[in-house]
Amino acid sequence: MSARPAAVLWDMDGTLLDSEKLWDIAVRELARAHGSELTDEIRHALIGASGPNALRMLFAGIGVEATPQVIAEAGDFLERRVTELMLGPIPWRPGAKDALAMVRAEGLRCALVTNTKRSLTEYGLDTLGRDFFDTSVCGDEVPHGKPDPAIYRKAADLLGLDPIDCVAIEDSPTGALAAQGAGCGLIVIPCEIAVPEAPGRVFRESLVGLSVADLRAALAARDEHFGSAAR
Repeated sequence: MSARPAAVLWDMDGTLLDSEKLWDIAVRELARAHGSELTDEIRHALIGASGPNALRMLFAGIGVEATPQVIAEAGDFLERRVTELMLGPIPWRPGAKDALAMVRAEGLRCALVTNTKRSLTEYGLDTLGRDFFDTSVCGDEVPHGKPDPAIYRKAADLLGLDPIDCVAIEDSPTGALAAQGAGCGLIVIPCEIAVPEAPGRVFRESLVGLSVADLRAALAARDEHFGSAAR
């Protein structure tokens, strides 16, 4: 039987909360403020990206020079607008609340690992419930956000664990790269965009019915493809 994970490292936007739709409103309004309509292709490229990287990609896509002032003003706009949107109800992704409860009932440790900055993540935690998590790491608390694996390494470190003993649950290509780069087992539940098949990735349609057996399977898939180097 495959190993039992020591912890689950959860992405937030698009994985536990259906909050990508709130970000969609804000980034499209930002593009319009600069005289452009955001294409779906550019919007999809932003999903999962860290704040500064996402803004540079957005402005490159609409042909606006991303000066430090433009980036700073855009970041302030997004924080204000997303805060307004998050003050209302934030919908859960299907099965997410039961999945969090299952992991806690099994005695596994948990971390929230998100590229969203801390000030906005706190609104997400208000909806999710802080009791589900032993710690959380945000995109503005590491030198580089996802797809850099540092954010997952930091989360595991805060739990006193090695990433190889953890399973990450993600919805985006960016997050999947970060989790696998850190050495985690990985379950992918695509939300707004497709995530490419790749060695070691376990896919599910939703979090409905998630079990410890699924978490074990994620570690087994990682070990099958990457062998002893992963452990």
